[in-house]
Amino acid sequence: MTRIKTFITLTLLGGLAVVLPIAIFVLLFQWLFGQVSDIVAPAVVWLETHTEFKDTLARLVAIALIIGGCFAIGLLVKTSVGSWLHRHVDHWLGRLAPGYSTIKDVVIQFIGGGGGGVLAGPVAKVRIHGANNQLTVTAIITSQHTNGDFTVYVPTAPVPTSGFVFHVPPECVEILPGVSVEAAMKTIVSCGSGSASLLSPSEGPQNLSS
Repeated sequence: MTRIKTFITLTLLGGLAVVLPIAIFVLLFQWLFGQVSDIVAPAVVWLETHTEFKDTLARLVAIALIIGGCFAIGLLVKTSVGSWLHRHVDHWLGRLAPGYSTIKDVVIQFIGGGGGGVLAGPVAKVRIHGANNQLTVTAIITSQHTNGDFTVYVPTAPVPTSGFVFHVPPECVEILPGVSVEAAMKTIVSCGSGSASLLSPSEGPQNLSS
């Protein structure tokens, strides 16, 4: 009876492991499409009234227009006038809209705006309990201080956008030169699965205290 129960449980869990990621992805896509559709609803109504586009096609066109608008704004802020305008709008939004600056900082850190940010930092193994303690965590180096110390971000599983910030001496940090941030994030999302290859790159770790 115990074997049958174990077989049923493991089989069910195996099926859930296959179905849940697909279901979550589909639900997330539906939610995102619904949110964007609500935002572009006025444009969709105009397109359906004045053009031959109907329903989903009209929504896709409206979304494409928004993406194109974002691209155009990106080009604009690369110019001197656009950069000046962006700084002033940014300044006033930071003063008038509570939370705007925090949201902006979080986004910039994770997309690596200006070549920095979490996604631009090297991946490392860090001994957060001291150099003599064998416990290590997967971390991303986000800053180096004038005294040689490092600030590292340690993501939590399975949601890497939340985590902890530690300030550690260089002898506690071993960089993993053959590991990308994306590869490290995959092991975080999968709760450590795939860490064997992550922690054993062909180049070998480099101790940053040297």
